[in-house]
Amino acid sequence: MPVSRSGRTLLDAAALALAFGIVALAAPAYAGESPGFGDGGTTEQSGGGDSTGIYAAAKIQYSGSVAKNGSTGNVSSSDVNWTPPSCWYAPYLGAKDFKKKMTEDFEKAKNTPGMNGTAGAATAEEQRHYEDGFGWTDTPGYKDYNVDKDGEGMFWAGVENPNEPDALKRMACSDLPFWVENGEAPPAQYEEAIKPEILAALAYQHMELPDTEVTLAPKAVTKVNLATWAWLDKATFNEVQATAAINVPGFNIQATTTAKPVALKIEPGTEDAQTYPASGECTINADGSIGEPWAKGKSDETPPCGLKYLRSSGDGTYKLRATITWDIAWTGTGGTGGDLPNGTFGTTQDITVQEIQAVNR
Repeated sequence: MPVSRSGRTLLDAAALALAFGIVALAAPAYAGESPGFGDGGTTEQSGGGDSTGIYAAAKIQYSGSVAKNGSTGNVSSSDVNWTPPSCWYAPYLGAKDFKKKMTEDFEKAKNTPGMNGTAGAATAEEQRHYEDGFGWTDTPGYKDYNVDKDGEGMFWAGVENPNEPDALKRMACSDLPFWVENGEAPPAQYEEAIKPEILAALAYQHMELPDTEVTLAPKAVTKVNLATWAWLDKATFNEVQATAAINVPGFNIQATTTAKPVALKIEPGTEDAQTYPASGECTINADGSIGEPWAKGKSDETPPCGLKYLRSSGDGTYKLRATITWDIAWTGTGGTGGDLPNGTFGTTQDITVQEIQAVNR
């Protein structure tokens, strides 16, 4: 008698440690990160690290301003409740390659000590699922691994996000590999199936924002009670893009995440300071710059963006932190798109503050 998908998931969980770990059954559920190139190049996130290359179809290709070697970028979300996807389902193998892989894994399972009881029964049920058409309420089985449909679709499987620190979240996409016809969307019950929205969030996670140093006048050494002007020129303050894409036969999607600078927040590194404006948050100007460059004759003016230290830094320095807020949005395949939480990235500069020496005659 067919059981529900939830029942099948519970049954399958008993065999995960053995079937997925020891014999590598449906290995994409435990994906790794393959080496990439540097900034402005590409990096790939794949469904496994098998030397035969049979996982190549599940790779996500990243390009644009992304972190090296597939690592997390330097942008932080301003929304503490927002997180990138922990796992997803992606194209895995064609029917014939899938049959070869699964047949080998089932054979290994039969010869693995301890394959009895619940784990052994679950593995045998999985074999019936792909070979004899054994299915569940919302998941039909397959006859001979769908080899008569080879080239007409692919089996999809779970992929872990290697940058997710929570192991349980990474393993949430633990359903058995399922078939998707070329040009068709995955079944609705697989909410974590890869789509432009997920690619956009992953591009966000891998995005590398530029190390922008705020221009100061005076630059690194200032005086007590002397206004310091701060600004960012438009030329060094441009938008940044990162793209994530999957391209396999019958399935090609991509999403580009764009970050545009919108504000600068100045934190003097001490309470003995005054910021301009009082909030320390300088908004972007109409021409795309922030603040206003200092020029001769402005020494007695209040800067639109800047600060004033009220006490000397003594023999040390103050750590001035300049944090840029980036407005982040995305566009993707099929006219999709939307907004993502603002991102922030800050840099620190050492500031020496000296006392003004006065001489009385």
